[in-house]
Parts: sequence; structure tokens; C-alpha cells
Amino acid sequence: MRGIDFGSTGALRADGEPPARSAQADASPHGGQHAPAAGEIALAGGTAPGCGPLFDAPVAPGGYLWWYVDALSDDGRHGITLIAQVGSCFSPYYARARRLGDSDPLNHNSLNVALYGEVKGWSMTERGRSALQRDASRLEIGPSALSWDGTCLTIRIDEVTVPVPRRIRGTVRLYPRTVAGQPYFLDGAGRHCWAPIAPGARVEVQLDRPALRWSGHGYLDSNWGNEPLEKAFRYWEWSRAELKDGGTAVLYDAARRDGQRTELGLHFDPAGGVERIEVPPHAKLPTTAWRMKRGTRVDAQQTARVTETLENTPFYTRSVLATHLLGESVTAMHESVCLDRFSAPWVQRLLPFRIPRALG
Repeated sequence: MRGIDFGSTGALRADGEPPARSAQADASPHGGQHAPAAGEIALAGGTAPGCGPLFDAPVAPGGYLWWYVDALSDDGRHGITLIAQVGSCFSPYYARARRLGDSDPLNHNSLNVALYGEVKGWSMTERGRSALQRDASRLEIGPSALSWDGTCLTIRIDEVTVPVPRRIRGTVRLYPRTVAGQPYFLDGAGRHCWAPIAPGARVEVQLDRPALRWSGHGYLDSNWGNEPLEKAFRYWEWSRAELKDGGTAVLYDAARRDGQRTELGLHFDPAGGVERIEVPPHAKLPTTAWRMKRGTRVDAQQTARVTETLENTPFYTRSVLATHLLGESVTAMHESVCLDRFSAPWVQRLLPFRIPRALG
């Protein structure tokens, strides 16, 4: 294992090698940032080391930017994920617009809210450019908003579930134990970045509709890219697990279009230190009713099992795992994404039933 210098500039490649060069134009420069010239690396994104979320980061034409939060309640009865997206990467409307030559990411935005456990609900309404307002510390997407004050991320939710319309309204607050933010390139060309902002956090959920109050362990990260995800990746698996000492283990395992794999394992200690860990062996998990394959990394001579499937779609699954990492039994939040499936015409025709687009 080796330490990672969070004082270094730029993004690190998942395999530790220098990233390839890439140049992409910026659709929305802010605060003196400029479009990368030939030979530069586009590093501006949804965070930076020690900074927390940066909501006014530029998004390239055809690209995407998101901030992701998940949490599980201390009593194990509830869970939540929230994904605020600018250039919504799984939007069928954005995919169609790109095919027709319109690559404006700022016209495709959403706050995805998913409630799990005893109280369930799912919403992902896409909204256009007129519904988007943002600066460095605040992001508004229609009636919902995220704000960062340096110590707390506050998410004010006002959304409607699908397919049965019910209101989700209330506030989620995330308090990081430490603020990280070092970006890592996930692909060989340096076009896709991931940055864990708060690998460990306390989360408080206070919803009025439905009536729900709980707190638990949470996580915050950001991803951004200068092209659609499906151009660089075929499939990926990601997971994060809270460790007994309050630290966090994060695993990324991606099959890329260039025929290579991205295998990244990081251990964050409670004080904010981070080190790479050797990626453990791969273990298969049961396929879903949609025949989506699932798998994870688990310590040698140990097993992993799905304790609950939280989301089950033709190209995406989210699960809770009972697994074993860094020598201890852990509970992990896990996702599998198949970009080949996402791009299939039959999946694109189904998506509008789960992702409505607001008028205006």
C-alpha cells in the first residue's frame, strides 16, 4: 500500500500512471476558467482537494457532471441515494439530443431521489436549462436545491415519484468527517474523473412527505466527463463500505471500450488519510430478474452475498452486500452499470416511463 499526496495538482490515474492528454471545449466557463487548449488536461470538475462540492464547474458539450450521496440508517431500516446531475448521463432525452446534434448538457438536469427500506419512493424528473441555477456553493434544479457552507451539504428536496405520483419533500443534511476531493481518472484517455468528497459522513434525513426521520452513515462523491459514459465504458461495478474504525473502503472496477480495465481500491482512515489497497479477488453475485450480472471484490477465502436489492432495472442495479474487506466483515453499498444495455434501443424506449421530463 502507498499513500496518495492530496497536495499534488491534477487528477491521478486509477493505475497510478500519468494520464493521457485530452482536450474538450467547455460549454459553460465560470470564474475565469477557460476551455482547454490542445495538449491540456481538462481537470475542472465537481470538486477539488479539500474544497467540497463545486457546483459551478464547467461541463463539456456531450459531457456530464454529478454529485452522489448515499446513506444507510443506524438501525438498518432505511436507506437513501440522491444524485444531482447536470448533463444527466442516463437521460434518454439527452441521448436522443446528442444523436440529433444537440450536445448542450445544461438542458438536461435532474435530482434523482431514491428511498429504500420501510418507506420506498423513486423520482427522477428531468428539467431544462431554464430550471437550472448555480454558483460555486449552490445548485438549484427546479424546486430542489443543494447548498454547501464549508461544513455541511444541505439538500432540499421537492420532487414527485414515478410511476405512482407522490410527493417527496424535506431536507437531507450531510456532515463530512473529513473533506477529500482528489480526482482520479477512470479511463485511459483522461476524459472521465471520479472524486470522493466525503468518504465518511453523518447524514440526517428529515422528510415531511413522506413523514420520515432518521440518521446514519453516509458518503459523498462526484463524477464528471467530457463525453458520454457509454463511449468509454462497457460495464462497471462500484462499492463503498464503512469500516469498524470509522474509515471507508471504496472499490471501482470498470471494463473499458479500449479493452483495458480500471481496478481501483482506496482506504480512507477516520482522520482523512488515504492509501491505495490491493484490489481483492472478484466474486460473482446473483443476476437480477432483468438478467443484469453483478459482482464485487472480496477478501481471498471470504464470500460476499446480496442482502437486499434496492434498485433493479435493465441496465442498473443497486444492492446492499454483506461482504469482507481489509480483514473484516462489512456492509457495502454496491452498484452495477451496464452501458451496453443502456445504449440498447429497447432500453432507451423504456426509460421515459421512469424519467419524465418537465415542460418548459
